[in-house]
Amino acid sequence: MRKLVIAISMLAFAGSAAFADPIMDRQALMKERGKIAGGLSKVVKGEEAFDAAAVLTALQSLQANAERLDVDALFPAGSDKGDTTASPKIWEDTAGFKAANDKYVADVKAAVAAAPADVDALKAQFNTIGGDCGTCHEGFRIKKG
Repeated sequence: MRKLVIAISMLAFAGSAAFADPIMDRQALMKERGKIAGGLSKVVKGEEAFDAAAVLTALQSLQANAERLDVDALFPAGSDKGDTTASPKIWEDTAGFKAANDKYVADVKAAVAAAPADVDALKAQFNTIGGDCGTCHEGFRIKKG
C-alpha cells in the first residue's frame, strides 16, 4: 500500500510539472530576481548597512536564480500570448536573448566569485548586473502602460 501511495504521489508530481505554466514560472523567477536585486540596491544606496556575508548570500541567491532561467523551457513557442510583457523579439532573436541572458549569468557569477569586500566593490558589480537587466528589459520586454 505504501509503495502504491508513493508511486501515485510521484506520478501526480510529474504530471503537475508537465503542466507548468511557462508564463507564470518565468514571472515568478523574475519577481524573485527583483526582490533579491532590490535588497542589494538598498545596500548600494546606503539605505542598509553593508554586511559582506549578507551581500555574498544575496549574490549567491541571485546566481542560483539566474542559473534557473532556461530560455527554451520558460519561453517556448506560443508563450508570447497571454498575460506577459515578454516581447516578440525574444522569439524573433532567440540567439540574442540567450546571449543577453548568458552575459547576465556570467556577470552574476563574477560578482559571487569576487565576493565584494565593501560597498564600493558591490556598487561596481551591481552597476554591471543592473546594466545587464536594463539591456534585456529594453530589448526583450514590452513596457506596461
